[in-house]
Amino acid sequence: MNFTPIELGASIIFAIAVLHTFCTGYFESLSKHSPRHAGLWHLLGEVEIVFGFWAAALIIYICLASNLNAAKSYLNSRNFTEPLFVFAIMIVAGSKPILHFSTQLLHAVANILKRLLGIRGAPVLYFLTLGLTPLLGSLITEPAAMTLAAFLLRDLVYRHQCSKSLLFGTLGVLFVNISIGGTLTNFAAPPVLMVASTWEWSSAFMFNHFGIESCIAIFMNALVATLLFHRQLIEPSASSQHEKIPLTVIAVHLLFLLGVVVFAHDPIIFVWLLLFFIGYTTAYPKYQSPLILKEALLVGFFLAGLVVLGGLQGWWLQPILEMMNPTAVFYGSLALTAITDNAALTYLGSLVTGTSLDFKLALVGGAVAGGGLTVIANAPNPAGIAILRSYFPGGAVSALYLLLAAIPPTLVAIAAYRLL
Repeated sequence: MNFTPIELGASIIFAIAVLHTFCTGYFESLSKHSPRHAGLWHLLGEVEIVFGFWAAALIIYICLASNLNAAKSYLNSRNFTEPLFVFAIMIVAGSKPILHFSTQLLHAVANILKRLLGIRGAPVLYFLTLGLTPLLGSLITEPAAMTLAAFLLRDLVYRHQCSKSLLFGTLGVLFVNISIGGTLTNFAAPPVLMVASTWEWSSAFMFNHFGIESCIAIFMNALVATLLFHRQLIEPSASSQHEKIPLTVIAVHLLFLLGVVVFAHDPIIFVWLLLFFIGYTTAYPKYQSPLILKEALLVGFFLAGLVVLGGLQGWWLQPILEMMNPTAVFYGSLALTAITDNAALTYLGSLVTGTSLDFKLALVGGAVAGGGLTVIANAPNPAGIAILRSYFPGGAVSALYLLLAAIPPTLVAIAAYRLL
């Protein structure tokens, strides 16, 4: 492995940042026991701050190791379209009319199933949220599906008194299902998007090689979680099901959502649409709720930091991938995804020349299967954390408990991709 001092320093800083994500709970506890510096400790305890914070440290390091122009040149070489897109799609998808529309659809399907099966509504809604919403990610993109599912689960599960097993078990299944749920098309999942053009993978190709397996794994994970936690689920209140929002308002919001998704790779256009959307919600506030600007901005900051830090990790990631056979690539990419963004991993894999189809399928399969293991494994994960974090003990999501909770649904995804 050949590397420069800047690349080595960047990898050390990246390793510290990954370790920091596992220590956010510790910093949150320090903020409560050290009031003099509570603000600093609370800042370091925010998981969305971690990679942006250490990205700043990397830029300072590059300035010291080289010069300011080198740091500016590196920043200008980075592509920040994905952080900007996640920022925009979270704000639009998390708006009140979109959430109302999604909730009403799920309630309608749940009522039909409830009458057919003769069971309570809450478990049916829980199953549908974890089973259908991730598949919706193949159409509206994974970040939008994550935002919708997180808000739906917030109202159905997290706002009530929950056991730790329900808190983390639900989050683990959600993260894994969202990661594999975007594989039915070639544009919705970030790790697929990174290779689809280079390898000429169409949506038909994706559905043919990943679609059925992903659907089976998603429904299996949702079913097992529902069977495990159905006794702890509380029926939703009738008032939340019958709130009225005019169809014209919902239609306008859906058009903005569609526009952002269609122009997902054109930041000038989707940011322009976002600004118009914010203006619209301000001009017609009657059926709106406060937009999640803070949460979306934190997630965008997190992903932008990951883009900056991840850009200098190729010197050790790519040689590792080049040495592996397809089976080793699958499990290797699955493991590496836990400590680096799966989109960055597949992008680096796409740079390896002369690879077989089995190698390519294994790389993407392992990357999406492992996308729920950590907060940084998949780009939409920080969006879910930002929406649900306040409902966890101490306002922090334990990286260790998330890893443990995500392992069972990850094993189901592995079985689906390797055995079916």
